[in-house]
Amino acid sequence: MRNVAIISTAAMLIAGQASALTLADCKRTTHVSHGGEFGHTDLGEGRVMWTDWWSQEGTAKGFALVECASGEMLRFWSAEENMGRRSAFDRTDDALEVLERHQSGARVFATFERIAADLEFIARDIAITTQTDETCACAAAYPALRGEKTEFMLAG
Repeated sequence: MRNVAIISTAAMLIAGQASALTLADCKRTTHVSHGGEFGHTDLGEGRVMWTDWWSQEGTAKGFALVECASGEMLRFWSAEENMGRRSAFDRTDDALEVLERHQSGARVFATFERIAADLEFIARDIAITTQTDETCACAAAYPALRGEKTEFMLAG
């Protein structure tokens, strides 16, 4: 009987490891065929990032960074074309340079407010919000930092 319990426990642990969420699992289409997320990355110290895309009549590309413990999110667009009356632009390389500069320094100085200030004349629609739902990337990279946020569940 003891062997059956050990085998059953081992099987559950193996199954749990096989079904663990990974950052690659977070790539998804969020708006039927014309919007989504990709490139989910663990930036370390409880912070994750991914690229947002949009492609319906016009195109746009942006980024989202999340502090998994607090749920604080920085989101912005770095490129867009034919998205209403605004002029087209692509400053993705400049935005990535800002993110890299902040990422390479001490995290205590890489606050979302400082990053947003450095993006002010580069990106559009810069917003800092606080999420009450766990994001996929946080669930994959930092599930222990969920806290009181609603747990992310992969649809499917």
